[in-house]
Amino acid sequence: MSAATPTASVTIQTQRPGVPFSRLVLVELRKMFNTRSGFWLVASSLIISVVAAIAVIAFVPDSELSFGIFGAAFGTPLSLFLPIIAALAVTSEWSQRSGLVTFSLVPQRGAVIGAKAAAAVIVAVVAIVFAFVVGAIGNVLGAAINGIDPVWNLDVLDIVYLFIGNIFGLLIGFMFGVLLRNSAAAVVGYLVYSFVLPTIFGILAALQEWFNDIQPWIDFTDAQTPLFSGGGLSGEELAQLGTSSLIWFWVPLAFGVWSVLRAEVK
Repeated sequence: MSAATPTASVTIQTQRPGVPFSRLVLVELRKMFNTRSGFWLVASSLIISVVAAIAVIAFVPDSELSFGIFGAAFGTPLSLFLPIIAALAVTSEWSQRSGLVTFSLVPQRGAVIGAKAAAAVIVAVVAIVFAFVVGAIGNVLGAAINGIDPVWNLDVLDIVYLFIGNIFGLLIGFMFGVLLRNSAAAVVGYLVYSFVLPTIFGILAALQEWFNDIQPWIDFTDAQTPLFSGGGLSGEELAQLGTSSLIWFWVPLAFGVWSVLRAEVK
């Protein structure tokens, strides 16, 4: 009777390290530029800053030429482009039907959503910094062309508040993307929020005194006004910002993330 043949034990590795969050952010950044529409949407936010600076130099009177004017000139286009970029960064997984691949490779959907938010904020910060640099160069060139001294009427705190205000706008677009998960619906939702609701709230505040008193507490757009007007925020204004953001950002975002974590991906 022959002896039993010894067998070698084989160890099967069943646990693999997850994908690092930094790699997810890099992937999401690359995905934002992969499509032609995504590339030109991001590029447009930079190009418009240059166009705005040229327009200020060409058309603003010498007496009003200042760094603050340049900030106002590129602030409006950025407040429109950046939230749309953030919304499309989220909805692309559903509109382009790539979500099944993404969430199969990275089952942790929360990490993917977080990476999308981080990538959108990075793009926003780069775009805002670029716009400020262009504005500073334009302020110097405009003053030199017109033979006047450059006016630097924005201090560091004003610039920080402008950063925060634009990031808030971007996050609202991101929230609509997470909540609706459809590109057209998210863009339309953001436009209604940004242009239709403030008009309705403004009319109601003008007609009803009781609503005029509570508007800053429930209107997130109105509560953000001190961020763009300069001079800092009082304690009451910070409370109004927190309360209105809870209504228009935190609660809808939490519901949107919850629905993303539970939704069936096809």
